[in-house]
Amino acid sequence: MTDSTAETLASLREQPLPFCELHVHVEGTLQPAAIFDLAERNQLTLPYRDVNDLARRYEFTDLQSFLDLYYDNLSVLIEERDYYDLALRYLTRAHAAGVRHVELFVDPQAHNMRGVPTGSVLGGVSKAITQATELYGLTAEIIVCVLRDQPVAAAHRMLESVLASGIPLTGIGLDSAEIGNPPALFKKVFEEAHSHGLRRVAHAGEEGPAEYIWQALDDLGAERIDHGIRCLEDDALVTRLAVDRIPLTVCPLSNVRLGVVNELGELPLRQMLERNLVVTINSDDPAYFGGYLDENLEACIAAFGLNYTDLKSLAMNSIQASFASDARRAELMSELST
Repeated sequence: MTDSTAETLASLREQPLPFCELHVHVEGTLQPAAIFDLAERNQLTLPYRDVNDLARRYEFTDLQSFLDLYYDNLSVLIEERDYYDLALRYLTRAHAAGVRHVELFVDPQAHNMRGVPTGSVLGGVSKAITQATELYGLTAEIIVCVLRDQPVAAAHRMLESVLASGIPLTGIGLDSAEIGNPPALFKKVFEEAHSHGLRRVAHAGEEGPAEYIWQALDDLGAERIDHGIRCLEDDALVTRLAVDRIPLTVCPLSNVRLGVVNELGELPLRQMLERNLVVTINSDDPAYFGGYLDENLEACIAAFGLNYTDLKSLAMNSIQASFASDARRAELMSELST
């Protein structure tokens, strides 16, 4: 650790910054120990010898190799209390990481396919958010995501189901296997969601091409792009993102663990900042990728020589990019200026 890295880390610990986390999947916070606990509670037999055997499988070659294990492990989430425990455990850890506001991705389709009702999934997560707000003063909102590798008709059914649940939602997103599943397929789903007042975001430009980012913007009306690092392959797109101030929710440790980059120093974070892109730092699926938000920030400080001023800019980006209320954003911005 260099002296400058140590100095920045010390400054961050002495003067914590009010970060918002805008790209984290609640299902991706399912730690190996929790998987075994839930399996025991729900009387399920897992195909792993023990926690260590499962943890050893958290080595991935690409997005699909991760998704295969990710979806297999969801089998332990059955009752509403399972989703409550999962979400509250993440929100507790996020609070410890200095996160002040969260926009939490949830994949109802992945649970509906196993026969778990939407109300159980969203009900458990919503109750955890209420509890975390009472305990920590942290605010959080739900963004339901479309599984892009499932039929478009299934996405329409999911949207109908979540709207009928009556549980407060902030937005709709697009996730899962990107290659071969372009955003434009889901244009009508996103139009319908927008008509019901949902904000729109989409995973694009992680493994998929820059063209997918164009589609997310023009066909889905996305207000934020999740990942988006391949935007640098298209100068016109970079200009569009910079001029329109479209945020990019970058997930550094995720990009390393999925082989998008070979090592963190190859992530084009500096180039993105230098081109005036609205970059935010996030953890994505922290149980699988080796780091929550604080650990992603610490890794970026070491890899890119970020200083405290850089971190303040990233925190400001996260606040401005959030869908939090005007009052909440103003509150967090005031903390940033002290």
